[in-house]
Amino acid sequence: MNSGRIASRYRALVLILFFVMVAVAMMCSVLFGVTQISLHNVIESYTAFNGSNEHLIIQHTRVPRALIAAAVGAGLAVAGAYMQGLTRNPLASPSILGVNAGAAFFVVTAYALVSDISYNVLTWVAFFGAAVAVAVVYGLGSLGRDGMTPIKITLAGSAMTAFFSSLTQGIQLTSGKAFEQTLFWLVGSVADRELSMLQAVAPYMLAALVVALLLAGQMNVLSMGDDVATGLGQRTWMIKIVAVIVILLLAGGSVAVAGPIAFVGIIIPHFARFLVGTDYKWVIPYSIALGALLLLIADIGARFIVMPKEVPVGVMTAIVGVPFFVYVARKGGNGK
Repeated sequence: MNSGRIASRYRALVLILFFVMVAVAMMCSVLFGVTQISLHNVIESYTAFNGSNEHLIIQHTRVPRALIAAAVGAGLAVAGAYMQGLTRNPLASPSILGVNAGAAFFVVTAYALVSDISYNVLTWVAFFGAAVAVAVVYGLGSLGRDGMTPIKITLAGSAMTAFFSSLTQGIQLTSGKAFEQTLFWLVGSVADRELSMLQAVAPYMLAALVVALLLAGQMNVLSMGDDVATGLGQRTWMIKIVAVIVILLLAGGSVAVAGPIAFVGIIIPHFARFLVGTDYKWVIPYSIALGALLLLIADIGARFIVMPKEVPVGVMTAIVGVPFFVYVARKGGNGK
């Protein structure tokens, strides 16, 4: 009993440390870049705004960028953790199972069809695209006598990712306007994003994160298998529906703001389980902190590789994520 309390306190302290690191990374995101900003200027921009170039950069570029990176990183990480638990597939993530590609396809289609689309409408388009992708992938992955299996759902997700990506490229080639507006966005980036874009999705993502934390205990039971969960009195269908809604809100909102950033949803849940085990009551909060931290660090690093130009943060996560994906695939990970 005492050892369990000590372990919980240790995990809590480490979690607090990670959130402190997120706060530090957010401050570094505001301070460092092509234009170096002092901490004094950051404080002054919100206490005595004078319209200077530094103050404008802080309020309209750096602070929104840091907030968006933290929110998107946390959202993708938790969505990946839930997808892996729901499918019992260690390779599941919004990018691998077609959720990002589906949301991106519908967003690009909206850009091609509507001349002036608002962020609020774009948010719902991304949510709808993510929902369509999830429905198709889970439907295809459940075909056959043995129902949904990790291999089948991974193959279905890969197929739908390729399908939606091909359609997206076709629309870009036939619509010059959509190509110009979405080319950089499709790589995945938090640069040049306005705070209003995050404000449009923040209520849905925040609600999904709260539900994800509250549902963590039920996910522990569900990850044992449907038969065990049903035997313990759990309404598995209801938990699965809520879990899918959480995934849609987090993945759809993230894609609407930053584009289809890949691999965060694979890397972070595995790292969280490595640190705290398979208990979702710890995996989810750790995923929130670690996801935010990863994307913030990746975005800061993206500013210095080819300075004064920047590498899209989606490229940075892919550089880290591809070797990790190969490692997990070869290992045949068993984390839930």
